[in-house]
Amino acid sequence: MINSKLKKDIILKAENISKQYRLGQVGTGTIAHDLNRWWHHVRGKENPYLKIGDVNDRSTKGNSDYVWALQDINFEVERGEVLGIIGKNGAGKSTLLKILSKVTAPTSGSIKSRGRIASLLEVGTGFNGEMTGRENIYLNGAILGMTKKEITSKLDEIIEFSGCERYVDTPVKRYSSGMTVRLAFAVAAFLEPEILIVDEVLAVGDAEFQKKAIGKMQDIAKGEGRTVLFVSHNMAAVKSLCTKGVVLEHGKVVFEGGIDDCIDEYLKNGNNIAHKKWNINESPGSDFIKLLEVKVIDVDNRVTFNHLIINDIRIEFTYEILRDDELFTHGLNLYNLQGIHILSSHDKDSQTLTRPLEKGIHKKTIILPGKNLAEGGYTCSFAIMRYNPFLIEFHETDIVGFNIIEIKSDKTMRGDYAGKFPGVIRQILNWE
Repeated sequence: MINSKLKKDIILKAENISKQYRLGQVGTGTIAHDLNRWWHHVRGKENPYLKIGDVNDRSTKGNSDYVWALQDINFEVERGEVLGIIGKNGAGKSTLLKILSKVTAPTSGSIKSRGRIASLLEVGTGFNGEMTGRENIYLNGAILGMTKKEITSKLDEIIEFSGCERYVDTPVKRYSSGMTVRLAFAVAAFLEPEILIVDEVLAVGDAEFQKKAIGKMQDIAKGEGRTVLFVSHNMAAVKSLCTKGVVLEHGKVVFEGGIDDCIDEYLKNGNNIAHKKWNINESPGSDFIKLLEVKVIDVDNRVTFNHLIINDIRIEFTYEILRDDELFTHGLNLYNLQGIHILSSHDKDSQTLTRPLEKGIHKKTIILPGKNLAEGGYTCSFAIMRYNPFLIEFHETDIVGFNIIEIKSDKTMRGDYAGKFPGVIRQILNWE
């Protein structure tokens, strides 16, 4: 017998969703393509143009007039879940949301949903510019299938949350983009759809409204048990709001799981190298110093990307001095994969501040102590600076990266806890 408590309450399901576009022209482009597509249809055969097309990589020149904006997308969302959909520009996020919102149809595949869906896809979507804010509230409520009485009961809350009370009887075409998105979000959030879909549109609002909107979405999901799909390039907002995530790349799902793991997967591309080397003609630096090589080294003196949380990490910088009689010092900046600046360190006691190094190759190593940083990915930058007056000669960012991992059975750091710790610091503190 299946335990009823383990049964999932799926409110939205995407099955093999694909979306194909023809580049350069609206529609199919030629009568020949239309006739060919029709001839296959009347014979009960598959559309022949579904078998061709390039992946959606906007940075390369393709060989076909057809492109797959999405290809074989599969995922499901439970009631009360907040799903983050993340990826680079052009990954297919907005196209997917338009299909989920039923603004456009998929080329193949199907969407199964239960309940009303409200969408915030672009500033002003669904609003009639000639109608007032108040009239647009009733219009959008009617589109969601609500009665006039239901909308009226929410009207005061919507107007108050939007902060547009003074302009609510003014045509929306006179609103700023920020006012429009405030009102649109308030309408979508307070008219109680079972599923709320929010694209990057919140970036238009000011910081105060973004914080307010994220708080409302948290209330919608946690307090009211409704479902939110959220797209943003602001990883801090995604992390604070979402419980699960989907990472898109070139129109395909490349990762699905917990939101922390999704963000790490999205951000680590390009930073997962523990060794970088340049020749003297391409190396970063200034007119008297050039950075030649950087290594992330483990306790066994090996170049390694993954390091245990209990072990020290050494970062070794090799550089070449091109000119005598130069006084300088070294600097390191450390960031996590969300772009948060963890620490800065200046080699303030370096002998190079008082005694110049000879021309030639030199090395400098910095040690990051174990039992300090939390598990996760990090990147570092390297700088050369002068004092009296202070001057940054050069600052090279995202040179190398490393990953800190933790053995779940390690009682030293974890005790009996098996989950993932929040925060970026994992020092063992003394409790008195």
